Amino acid sequence: MPRLSLAEIQSDAVHRDGVSVMEYDRSGVTPGIVHLGIGAFHRAHMAVYVDSLLKDAPDWGIIGASLRRPDTRDALAPQDFLYTVAIRDAEGTRCRIIGSVLDVLDASSDRSELIETMADPKIRIVSLTVTEKGYCHDPATGELDEDHPDIVHDLAHPDDPISAPGIILAALARRQAAELVPFTVMSCDNLPANGETARRIVRRLAELRGDTKLTKYVHSVSFPSTMIDRIVPATTDEDRALVTEQTGLDDAWPIMTEPFTQWVIEDDFPAGRPPFETVGAQLVDDVEPFELMKLRMLNGSHSTMAYVGYLSGYQYVSEAISDAAIHRLIRNLMTEEAMPTLPMGADVLAPYRDELLARFANPALQHRTWQIAMDGSQKLPQRLLGTARARLEKDQSIERLALGVAAWMRYVTGRDEKGEAIDVKDPMASRLREIADAAGGDPERLATGLMALPEIFGADLPENPAFTGPVILALKSLYATGASVTATAVG
Repeated sequence: MPRLSLAEIQSDAVHRDGVSVMEYDRSGVTPGIVHLGIGAFHRAHMAVYVDSLLKDAPDWGIIGASLRRPDTRDALAPQDFLYTVAIRDAEGTRCRIIGSVLDVLDASSDRSELIETMADPKIRIVSLTVTEKGYCHDPATGELDEDHPDIVHDLAHPDDPISAPGIILAALARRQAAELVPFTVMSCDNLPANGETARRIVRRLAELRGDTKLTKYVHSVSFPSTMIDRIVPATTDEDRALVTEQTGLDDAWPIMTEPFTQWVIEDDFPAGRPPFETVGAQLVDDVEPFELMKLRMLNGSHSTMAYVGYLSGYQYVSEAISDAAIHRLIRNLMTEEAMPTLPMGADVLAPYRDELLARFANPALQHRTWQIAMDGSQKLPQRLLGTARARLEKDQSIERLALGVAAWMRYVTGRDEKGEAIDVKDPMASRLREIADAAGGDPERLATGLMALPEIFGADLPENPAFTGPVILALKSLYATGASVTATAVG
């Protein structure tokens, strides 16, 4: 079977039913964006939007950068950085070949080239999806973690940085020295006020450098916030085989996703931007209402479903949401606890809730609960604890939110209800395991130990009985009766 490539596309090899190919001349596309963290989500979301506009705006191609591993570059380079997005639902699979990514640099080996590329005046936007942990910040406060090993390294070696903030600052320093206008920094990560977070982190890092001219320059940089939404499961060998069968071409790393996609962007791009609004993105003055809606309804329920579902024995989200008790729990979590904290009315929120439940039930995606459960220590503050704080401020109950937190606590012990090992992927995994081992299976000791982590729970929640009480009660129930019975009782 031939490998996906420009030559194969130009030879009409993929002109098949259910397969769409870019409608522009790839040779005429030039880069205008550098994207840090070119993982599956970026390739299913932003890169697809950009691909849709290149026919009319060919100067906005993307140079991607992998910050830790060369996997994406190694997979895509032999196929001219083309890849397939497979959109799946109960009706079938539709494949689209994407050409908006022109090159991928590996920051571990191509760091100088990456920074030089970002400093090129043709680059007007630097976007990023580096996950919560990539910001080297304290998730509970949103401030730069000045003791983070990567930040310590970058301050000692400013011209050879390894963190995303450090790489951005190094490129801005080059542009400032060359008297060029700064690029816009656009975060596409699932963080509250992601643009504000990126601004705060990069500005603080510049201040720590002690260069007043650079600090002033960084203060002129625009950091628009965005809200992004599309479910993107990890790609499996079965997925690759399906794409090969449908396209007739081997693709080393296709992307599987759902039909739904959403992108809300604050319109603040002094250096210029592509016409995102012409391809379905929504340009707004303030993204916060949309962001809160997604974080508290989609992300919060997703995480709760991942932990409760995994502990209940479900491998996939669609399986978990088909369980009547979990479905009721998630629906009520959104309706009774998340929706009242949001500024929109029920006329907006209720249809959004119903759409989310339908998306979760999509059997074609096979989105693993284990995948969603990753990096919970970084996700919890934004996805569940912010909603809990909003409700506690008004003396409102948090029973379902507390179950989501308690299920995370049970999950990070590293043992499921049958005593089988859980592969906990989290930057704090070893520390979490130490606390779990010290608790010795006592749920109250476990909850108290984990809630003592200020990076996750801050200083307020561990001192608030209205928070600690429901969490401990839910965790005790998880240990005594299991996730399925507890979900039924709480839902």
